[in-house]
Amino acid sequence: MKKTDLGLHTKGGVITQKNTEYCTIRTRMPAGILTVEKMRGIADIAEKYGQDTVHLTTRQTIEIPHIHYTEIDAIGKELIENQTPIGSERDEVVNVVACPGTDRCKFANIDSIGLALKLDEKLFGKEMPVKVRISISACPYACTSPILNEIGITGRVKPLRTPGLCTGCGHCTESCLEYAISVVNGIAVVDDEKCFQCGICIESCPFDLIEMASRGYMITVGGRRGRHPQLGRELVEVETEDEVVDVIDKLVYWVYRRAWSGRLLSDQLDEIQFEKFKGEVLKNKEE
Repeated sequence: MKKTDLGLHTKGGVITQKNTEYCTIRTRMPAGILTVEKMRGIADIAEKYGQDTVHLTTRQTIEIPHIHYTEIDAIGKELIENQTPIGSERDEVVNVVACPGTDRCKFANIDSIGLALKLDEKLFGKEMPVKVRISISACPYACTSPILNEIGITGRVKPLRTPGLCTGCGHCTESCLEYAISVVNGIAVVDDEKCFQCGICIESCPFDLIEMASRGYMITVGGRRGRHPQLGRELVEVETEDEVVDVIDKLVYWVYRRAWSGRLLSDQLDEIQFEKFKGEVLKNKEE
């Protein structure tokens, strides 16, 4: 059965304003990345339709406000030509958010932008029973608040100290913000219960005696911001980008099949058997 095209005005990226004759047009911009040429294009389009300002959103997109409803089709075509098409905001997989990652940030453990682009290409705009926001942070500093999104991904590393070579200088102890490291009998000792797996101690060692034992992507589900914030639940930690994409793909499909409209995902995790789904994911990971 052919799906009916209901028009651009029904897209999630077309947001009706208080004056209902006007709309705000939200663009698609995975990880908030765009070329300067596309940025100029958006500026030109905004000016053409009478706007001297645009809005930078919390989900790393650009919105053009105050567009009359009769101009939606025309501006939509121009945004497509500019390769910054109309985005999404409703019950869909919306713009994927990411921090600068290993491209720029000295604390980053993963390529958050590259991962965001992969997930966007696979999942952006998929119609869902609930809004699904995906946020990626390259380290546990969590600048993009992944644990407060329906799906969060956090890059973590586990430190490994070279046995017998630690000088006990205490430099890593001073660098650890979780107070998880102490010097005992001239040797730095890590409290695994306190360790945040941020990797700062690896970078802090002046003698390069701390290595990365493993790198992981912690995936959380069911977080939310808004009037009643809630932390997401841990689903699984995987080791590669491909595993992340595979798990997120399965997760989105599970939400699509099991969740229902009218309630936030965080409010229905138990009813749609999150723990059972988590068990299946962990079982498949072990196999």
